[in-house]
Amino acid sequence: MHNDPELNPKQLGRISSDFVKVAEPIREASYAIRKQDFSDYPIFPMCQISQPIGQVLVEAFQAENDWHYYASFMEEFTQRGLIADEKIFKENFKDPDEFCCLFVIDEEFTNFIFIPYPID
Repeated sequence: MHNDPELNPKQLGRISSDFVKVAEPIREASYAIRKQDFSDYPIFPMCQISQPIGQVLVEAFQAENDWHYYASFMEEFTQRGLIADEKIFKENFKDPDEFCCLFVIDEEFTNFIFIPYPID
């Protein structure tokens, strides 16, 4: 199966419905990454199988979620060659207090998406 650069609405719904179950610990991790000066650009890889990027943050099925979530940041992605141009990435990065930068790893779609944190 080829990697489709477009995220279809069904796939976005599947990602969103899983993300809301784990949004709070991810928001807290994003704040900690920035507060502790690891990076101003936190990234959270999500996948349904184990992968080597970042540190495990939330395991699948831990909070009724179907995906694994990892904590990472732009600099690790740059070192691994997953971000070719930091300047362009930084220009497109959304406010990390309002949006989560997910790196979705799936058979149908592998790419960065920015998803808003749920409003309490």
